[in-house]
Amino acid sequence: MNKLSSFVTRAGFASAVVVSLAGCQSQTQGTDTSLLAANDYRLRHPIVVTEQPETLDLPIGYNTRNLNAPLSETITAFAVQSRKNGNGRVEILVPAGAGNEAAVHSVVPHIRTALKRGGVGSNRVTTRSYSVEDASADAPIRLSYPRVMATAGPCGEWPRNMGGEFNRNIDYENFGCASQANLAAIVSNPADLVTPRAVQPPDQQRRAVVFENYRAGKVTASDYKEGVGAEVSE
Repeated sequence: MNKLSSFVTRAGFASAVVVSLAGCQSQTQGTDTSLLAANDYRLRHPIVVTEQPETLDLPIGYNTRNLNAPLSETITAFAVQSRKNGNGRVEILVPAGAGNEAAVHSVVPHIRTALKRGGVGSNRVTTRSYSVEDASADAPIRLSYPRVMATAGPCGEWPRNMGGEFNRNIDYENFGCASQANLAAIVSNPADLVTPRAVQPPDQQRRAVVFENYRAGKVTASDYKEGVGAEVSE
């Protein structure tokens, strides 16, 4: 009887310990989950895909009446990029009230010609002016087109002392911001961050070759020799 009572007591104590540990584990897991969500740099510094203006400022001197070759080629390349990354429309912003206003009006037709060489016709180019407060300044001409861009940040914010963050074993405010900003800057197509691209159709000719080899009992894989085209110097 004493042994039975002792066994029941030990069993009850073991069950209580298991329940207690399970409660601690559930509470710890919940705390860890919320802590991870609060310190995820992807949530703190999200990459946002928005439409922003892509600009090109052209320096126009007081006596300028034409575009030099390098500047004209830059404008043509800008037109090509507007068709590739934008909607193919370019806006010319000319300064009003600046000291180089006469030069600006002389250069604008040449800018339109350079844009046309890049595939942007005159019907897709608009012109508007912006006011300049300093009448003696040589204000630039700005070219602009809307572009879908990925951005993250701003980085460099330090609202709290980093020493306290280390003691609490959590990430500091600026952690991961540079990585997110670099990823947003180097991605070729920002739309890839939103949804994957559509699958391209298969190569019909290659598929026919594979089927013929399969029917003939031949190897369907392509021949590949390791080291082809590479040489190791002695």
